[in-house]
Amino acid sequence: MDFDYNTIKIRRTSQYTAEKGIYTDTTKTKKSQRISKFPETVMELLKRFQQEQSKEAERLGSKWEDHDRLFTKWNGAPMHPQTPYKWLRDYCEKINIPFRGLHTLRHLHASLLIYEGMDVVAVSADMGHSVVGTTLNLYSHMFQEARARNCEAITNALRFTNEASTEENKSTEAEATCSDEDEDEQEEENLGLTIG
Repeated sequence: MDFDYNTIKIRRTSQYTAEKGIYTDTTKTKKSQRISKFPETVMELLKRFQQEQSKEAERLGSKWEDHDRLFTKWNGAPMHPQTPYKWLRDYCEKINIPFRGLHTLRHLHASLLIYEGMDVVAVSADMGHSVVGTTLNLYSHMFQEARARNCEAITNALRFTNEASTEENKSTEAEATCSDEDEDEQEEENLGLTIG
């Protein structure tokens, strides 16, 4: 975690097998190793959590196991990879909202990026897909919707331009009409002066 630039470098995974227990492994593919930018609010929460963890490690002394992980068991030992899933499920039940799983949050993340206009290469890199084709296959409907919005955006931009031109023409016509009326009034005054 880089708190200066609000980024997290993803380069390892936490795994579990009955034989090995909980262990650290490399990512599934090279493309899975990436740097992701996070909002300052999220990074601030992580920083506070890290500070709390440091205080807890100091309090526990020799009972604390240092594994260079932020999310751990009570004593610093590696947390089971399924624990966040269970936490989220329990929390959703507690606040009475449907539980969709962590993978659904990943899909939501990708969908929101696409909705905000991110291109397929950027979305693919952020998701850690090894090939862009994977992203296109998984989210083709979202990209099609985004393209439809692009078309609407262009149409609206052109409509705005036409409306602006129309308003400009009306304004010019109004000025011309006012100008003609002013000239007519001036002529009437001149005539009145001449006759009178």
